[in-house]
Amino acid sequence: MHSTFVVHPKFESSKPQLEEVLAHFSEKGEYVTMGERNVIKKVIVNGTVFNLKKFKTPNIFQGFVYRFLRKTKAKRSYEYANRLIENHIKTPFPVGYSESFSEVLKQSFYISEHVDYDFDFRVLIHNPKYPNREEILRQFTQFSYKLHQNNVNFLDHSPGNTLVQDNGDGTYEFYLIDLNRMKFEPMSLDRRMHNLRRLWLSKAMIKIIASEYAKLSGSTYEEVHGLLSKHSRAFQKKVNSKKLRKKRK
Repeated sequence: MHSTFVVHPKFESSKPQLEEVLAHFSEKGEYVTMGERNVIKKVIVNGTVFNLKKFKTPNIFQGFVYRFLRKTKAKRSYEYANRLIENHIKTPFPVGYSESFSEVLKQSFYISEHVDYDFDFRVLIHNPKYPNREEILRQFTQFSYKLHQNNVNFLDHSPGNTLVQDNGDGTYEFYLIDLNRMKFEPMSLDRRMHNLRRLWLSKAMIKIIASEYAKLSGSTYEEVHGLLSKHSRAFQKKVNSKKLRKKRK
C-alpha cells in the first residue's frame, strides 16, 4: 500500500505525532462528528488542538477515480483552504492531508487547526429573534461578497458550513468548512445569487441580504432581490419535493 502524508511547514514539527494519531484514529481523541459519510475527531498535539476528518471509504469505482482521475477530497480540502487563506478568507488553518492507496484509494484524512466558534449560520435560520441577527446577516453578506469578488464559487455554501465567531464588539468572523467542492471562476450576478441558494433563506433574510449585496455590488436592490428569491425558492422547492417523494415510498 502506498501512502502520502503532507503537512504544512508551520506544523512540520508535529508531523510524527499527527501520523501516529492517524495510524490509531479509532482510539485517539474525541469525536466531534460521527456521520454516515465522514467522521471528525479532535486531538491535542504539542499544545495545539486539531480536527481530523476521515472521509468515507470510497467504493471500488470511486476509489479508481480518486486514484487516477481526480484529486481526493482530502487533498482538495487542503489545497482549497490554502487558496482561501491566500485571499484573506477565513477557514480553519489547513494543517495537512493523508491518502492511502492500493490499486485504488482506500482512505483519506484532512487535518485542520481547531477553531473555537460561537455558532453556525443555522442558528440565524432557526431563531429569527437571535440577538443582532440583522447585523450578522449584513456582515455575512459582506463575507459572501468577498468570496465572489475573489472568484470563489463555494459549491457547498450551506447553513452548516459557515462557522461564526462573535468578537464581542458588534463584529463577527466567518469561517468556511467542508471545502472539497469548490470552483475558482468569475461569476455574474445571477451566478452569485445561485451560489447563495442553499442557505435556506426566509423572505426576511433575503430582503436583508439583497439590500446589503446591492449596496456592495452597485446593482439595484430589485435585481438582487429578484435573483436571490428565484434561486432560493427553486432550491427549497426541489428539496421539499424530494422529501415528499421519499415519504410516499
